[in-house]
Amino acid sequence: MLAIAACSENVEDQKDYSADANRIAQQSLIVDTHIDVPYRLDAGWEDVSKATEGGDFDYLRAVKGGLNAPFMSIYTPASYDGTPRAKEHAEEMIGLVERMVATAPTKFRIAKTVADVEQAMKDGVIALPLGMENGSPISGDLANLDYFYERGIRYITLAHSKANHISDSSYDTERKWNGLSDFGKQAVKRMNELGIMVDISHVSDDAFRDVMEIAAVPPIASHSSARHFTPGFERNMSDEMIKALAAKGGVIMINYGSAFLTAEANVYNAGRDEAYLEYLADEELEDSTDLKDQFTEQYRAENAYPYASLEDVLNHIDHVVKLAGVDAVGIGSDYDGVGDSLPTGLKDVASYPNLIEGLLKRGYSEADIQKILGGNLMRVWSQVEAYAAAN
Repeated sequence: MLAIAACSENVEDQKDYSADANRIAQQSLIVDTHIDVPYRLDAGWEDVSKATEGGDFDYLRAVKGGLNAPFMSIYTPASYDGTPRAKEHAEEMIGLVERMVATAPTKFRIAKTVADVEQAMKDGVIALPLGMENGSPISGDLANLDYFYERGIRYITLAHSKANHISDSSYDTERKWNGLSDFGKQAVKRMNELGIMVDISHVSDDAFRDVMEIAAVPPIASHSSARHFTPGFERNMSDEMIKALAAKGGVIMINYGSAFLTAEANVYNAGRDEAYLEYLADEELEDSTDLKDQFTEQYRAENAYPYASLEDVLNHIDHVVKLAGVDAVGIGSDYDGVGDSLPTGLKDVASYPNLIEGLLKRGYSEADIQKILGGNLMRVWSQVEAYAAAN
């Protein structure tokens, strides 16, 4: 009997889940809360309604992968905080998404509501909700929250790589506010009133705790992963934070960047930067962008980048589910935002079936997979909409 049982388990392990994975991808609502297409197009326009050689996103690959609602990241560099350029840049980035839609209105449509996303899926059009990465364009004026809400912004990542006028950043050693600024606390309340999801990716741990105290509706982490796998990396969320976010009804959307997924990849860039400084000192050279680019290319040729894998992404999902339940996790890939650091098996937006196949192999039900693919985020967005409508 033991031999028969072992044989049965082996057959189950070898089962081909690819057909089911592709079916689920095509029939389910897939929401990815962080795709940096505008950032990519800002560097040089491409018609992503057609096949493109570069980048991680285009229409054909999105259709192949079953992607229905990629949140377009309206990113603003941290250096623009406190300057008129911050708002101007956000306007330009929104304009790029509007140009995408104008170029191919039968393929792309800006989505401002849950209902918009659902209707676009029925119509066979890819919905493009907008998420603002870095709150710098708010420029210390709550009226700008209303303005950008009207422009279509439906979540705001409060800070980015540096502390701004709203919040401290996980990447910044300077802690200007020890959490949120007074204006930041007002901004969170106004975002709740308007119906803009509060995104705690990039903020410091103290700022996260401030948001948890203030927010009247569930926040999200639009593109973060679990710190359990990258000890000391504040940009990812600790177990305590994941549990707190889930207790509030929020969702952590797993970032696909290898540095977010494994400790080995997380320290790779620091090792490269240390080697670069040693090189400058040994050769008595002055730092320059060209020199650093040349060194980086050589370093990577001699020290292979430790790409994470699909299994690592699944490990992060498993970890969140064990901590906080399946309602607490989703997808925030950071496609077109993390460069050449994506995991094997998940290199572009055609690969969501690979993720689904991995989840099936790990025993997730179709209903739970649909929650991870988009149901959890849509639940939060619906709650945020309902609260705003009542206030």
